[in-house]
Amino acid sequence: MLLYDLAAVGAAACWAFGAMLGATPSRHFGPFAFTRLRLTLLTVVLGGISLISGGWHSLSSANLPPALLSGLAGIFFGDTLYFAAMNRLGPRRAGLLFATHSVFSVLLGVLFLSERLSLTAALGSVLVFGGVLLAVAFGKRQADNHAWERSEHLAAGVALGLLAALCQALGTFFAKPAMAAGLEPVTASALRMGVSCGAHYVLLLAGVRLARSRGAYTPRMLGLTALNGLVALGLGMTLIMLALQRANVATVGMLSALSPVLILPMLWAATRQPPPALAWLGALISCAGTALIVAR
Repeated sequence: MLLYDLAAVGAAACWAFGAMLGATPSRHFGPFAFTRLRLTLLTVVLGGISLISGGWHSLSSANLPPALLSGLAGIFFGDTLYFAAMNRLGPRRAGLLFATHSVFSVLLGVLFLSERLSLTAALGSVLVFGGVLLAVAFGKRQADNHAWERSEHLAAGVALGLLAALCQALGTFFAKPAMAAGLEPVTASALRMGVSCGAHYVLLLAGVRLARSRGAYTPRMLGLTALNGLVALGLGMTLIMLALQRANVATVGMLSALSPVLILPMLWAATRQPPPALAWLGALISCAGTALIVAR
């Protein structure tokens, strides 16, 4: 099981690094165009790998529908909302809000799988939300002037971040039966991205204003978008699919929720500004709460 646990931690690291890579191009293109561009690349790359490796042979009538639902919930809605939140809050705060997907995973289990919410899980949920609130609302210095630390429309950003976390939890919830039914991880990622990519192009062709790009398609922005897609979606999502083959949803949720902690030293290195103490404290409290949820 260690391999599958490490896969979930690796996914968290990919998401943390990917958030930094995507912060600038997401603001440049807008969340819809940015997500569509990266999904186009990854659908082609991972779809090609699946065809060459023969992973598509793992497709069946049992695992196809949940994989497609997982893609629509976790990527089409979840990723787009996440980057919309990041454009307003920056990668650190958006990542913290996204970590609440572990709490939503518990709620989905209670509502749809007849699971009981233990006292430990309830306490963990309170800690997760408390840690996020602490870091998002108060984890900032007055002297912070980096673009990634400035927040715009805080309330809207928080709402979008929480919706993104809910969609991520739904994506994991739907993906588990597909992976348990034997769907190969790269093929699963290609399917999830393909259906999400198709949905984005439907919006664009329908003339939805939000789907249009806000900025020009410059080589630098396209390069950052491609790199973000390869790291966060290509590698990160495939590692999550690998972890779900053997590890349970709660464990994967907890380990992949380490992103808010992992992103702090990355931001420190990138901005040359150490994150404030409350940012560290909030992230650690949130992760401790997630650990209690898994221990339920």
